[in-house]
Amino acid sequence: MLTIGSLNEQPGIRHGFFTRQGGKSQGIYASLNCGFGADDDDADTVAGNRQTALANLSPSATHLVTVYQHHSPDAVVVDRPWAPQDAPRADAMVTNQPNLALGILTADCVPVLFADTEGGVIGAAHAGWRGALTGVLDATLSTMQGLGAESSRITVAIGPAIAQRSYEVGPEFPDAFLSQDKENEAFFCPAQRDGHFFFDIKGYVARRLAQLGLRDVHALPCDTYAEEERFFSYRRACHRNETGSSGKIDYGRGLSAICLTP
Repeated sequence: MLTIGSLNEQPGIRHGFFTRQGGKSQGIYASLNCGFGADDDDADTVAGNRQTALANLSPSATHLVTVYQHHSPDAVVVDRPWAPQDAPRADAMVTNQPNLALGILTADCVPVLFADTEGGVIGAAHAGWRGALTGVLDATLSTMQGLGAESSRITVAIGPAIAQRSYEVGPEFPDAFLSQDKENEAFFCPAQRDGHFFFDIKGYVARRLAQLGLRDVHALPCDTYAEEERFFSYRRACHRNETGSSGKIDYGRGLSAICLTP
């Protein structure tokens, strides 16, 4: 489990960016796969992996809550735990309830954790390129503010995600970002293939957070694609044609989580 010092220093907060190590899953899901969406990983094994992660996150945490992520700008308030099969469709969660861990599942996308310890409000967001572009970070902040958080008090941690050197995109990809703001050109550099680019999604996420007035922002320098022993990667699985029992490309999901403690 990886942590960021700025959040470790906050009283009443426990957080963790879990690697793929330390669980019971096998094969391409080895070993701490925490996503029930994986094609043929046993559901009981995934549930056990999630309980292992929760116990490592905080001895006082009672529930791990996740949402049905679908690359949206949607954020929800969590005031009670729910079963995974009842999870709402969203890509961010916010709570002021202690011992209720908010969990984000990723395999190259950017996990972002938020904490206002004075206000007693935390948030967690799944920022793929589409969600980041359309406002999932904005939605997380506004939902936190609805529970009494203030941007000047919020500490933000950006977790493991695909690095620019591993994220090649096609000729049409930059258009939506450049239409939003010409200065987003700074997050693209030419790739070897003509008309292709390398995209700095973590840099883009950091800039969006700064534009929201969040100044206490810290990031881990990990590359989920390149660091195979530590992280799951959707793009790596695609490049290797790694498939599950259905014959479709599949991969494990890594967990990032945060909770308030008494």
